[in-house]
Amino acid sequence: MKRFLILTFSVFVFVVGCTDRDDELNGVQIRVKNVSALQYDSIQVGGVEMVHTNVGPDSYSDYLEYETAYTYDYISISAEGGTYVLQPIDFVGETPLPFGYYTYEIGLDAEGNVTLDFVVD
Repeated sequence: MKRFLILTFSVFVFVVGCTDRDDELNGVQIRVKNVSALQYDSIQVGGVEMVHTNVGPDSYSDYLEYETAYTYDYISISAEGGTYVLQPIDFVGETPLPFGYYTYEIGLDAEGNVTLDFVVD
């Protein structure tokens, strides 16, 4: 009986421990990492009004759920009274991202141009 309980408990722990955080996603989860020295007041990602707010230097926003996303996108940053934009030409030939967790590492270069690095979480 003792062996049966130990076996049952072990199987339960194994099954519960093997669930993945992206098993039941309903969309693409994107967060923003601020890789600049500025405080970002807001960062709009994509054409929809998906806005990540108050992201400090070397900090992450919370994940927001998107229906469709790509390895790059339209980015509009409001920071310290200025607005900085990354405007892609189009998404021809691009494949939408599968449901999962991703990070856009967003910064500004010396000329004030927006930089974007895509990371799979």
